[in-house]
Amino acid sequence: MSGGPDLVVAGAGGGLAGALRAAERGLSVLVVESSEHYRRGNNTSMSTAMFPGAGSRWQAAAGVDDSPDRFVADIMAKTKGQADPRLARTLAEAGAPLVEWLADSVGLPLSLVTDFNYPGHAVPRCHSIPGRHGSGVIDHLARRVAEHPGIDMLVPARLTDVRTGADGAVAAAVVTYPDGTEEEIPTRAVLLATNGYGADRGLVAEHLPEIADAVYHGSDQSLGDALRIGGRLGAATGFLDAYQGHGALAAGAGTLVGWATIIHGAVLVDTLGRRFGNETRGYSEYAAELAARPGATGWIVLDETIFEQCQAFQDFRDTVESGVLVWAGDADGLAKATGLPAGALADELATAAAIARGERPDPFGRTNWERPLEPRYAAVRVVPALFHTQGGLLVDEHANVVDTADRPIPGLYAAGGAAAGISGHGAAGYLPGNGLLPAFGLAYLAADHVAERTAETVK
Repeated sequence: MSGGPDLVVAGAGGGLAGALRAAERGLSVLVVESSEHYRRGNNTSMSTAMFPGAGSRWQAAAGVDDSPDRFVADIMAKTKGQADPRLARTLAEAGAPLVEWLADSVGLPLSLVTDFNYPGHAVPRCHSIPGRHGSGVIDHLARRVAEHPGIDMLVPARLTDVRTGADGAVAAAVVTYPDGTEEEIPTRAVLLATNGYGADRGLVAEHLPEIADAVYHGSDQSLGDALRIGGRLGAATGFLDAYQGHGALAAGAGTLVGWATIIHGAVLVDTLGRRFGNETRGYSEYAAELAARPGATGWIVLDETIFEQCQAFQDFRDTVESGVLVWAGDADGLAKATGLPAGALADELATAAAIARGERPDPFGRTNWERPLEPRYAAVRVVPALFHTQGGLLVDEHANVVDTADRPIPGLYAAGGAAAGISGHGAAGYLPGNGLLPAFGLAYLAADHVAERTAETVK
């Protein structure tokens, strides 16, 4: 890459998709990744590989009536109107082209998830791969990047700064190697795909105090690099109090039980043996709610039918294989196995079954009950977790980072947790898939914009 690459991508998660898209558009690309273990250590690899795509061909084939307008409405409803409207519209419109490109050009074996629907999505619109686990996505992308002659990688190396010229446009990327040496690489475009700041406990305590004491279940490289680099260049930031939490991390295993258990009819009780809310509102907000319960822990109670329904998820299978599930033939046996108060647990399970049968309303407002739980019961103890932050650098419809006057910083782009997302404030606005959609969607849009700017310069 004499003279430097057309695009430097910092981060080998969704950034790999941006690299592939840019190379497909004829650009030379350099990916800079700080961890040798990124294929198992970044947030994409830890995800459930859900890509929302409103209006995709898979939805059409399944008879699902969806559109970007409907997706935007769902985003605004879940965030109570707090999501950035420009970015919500941009990503809602990008979703279907993105998933179709990932399948057709990148070769990911995507299909529409129809066996259940996540909270907040009015219709099935999440697409995933067999096993529904992000490690398969990263492995596939890494292979494709390694095979592409137009993409080089520096691993391990960290993008630590971006230099601009007299005109304010990106002129070079500064890379720091593990031995402390630096290299300045000339380039006209940098994509910050370094995730957020979840691994920086100081920043988490400052911006997310309600979840600061919870387990952090994300990349140890999510250290707020984009915030620091963008800040030095005058970038605007927003929604720094937003995050994706999760209320279903298996205690003692560190694996994700998964909220599909809840959607199929499971309940979550605290250490008093009682439910404490409408579990189907969403797994993200349930992290802080679980953190506020006695002991900051609880139990998901399911049955054999739900156990079989969740076998499609590699995360759930990993949880089962870890041995943390306990089984019992009745409520009393389950109380003994879990240490929960027998009377309270039996009463709660009986009440939940009556609600699921339609015999009484749920005092917490839950209406989504596939069926009542039936013995044999299983239970798994869960703890709250912070998965990733959802605030960051503000970007426009091209993923171009903007300054405090909403003017693009030429050549500087951000995607995923490096950019402010579409979850509004706090945890309650997070919609399933809205971590990967900004990670991959903004990287995809950035690659297209760099290609268009490069073509104009050549003219």
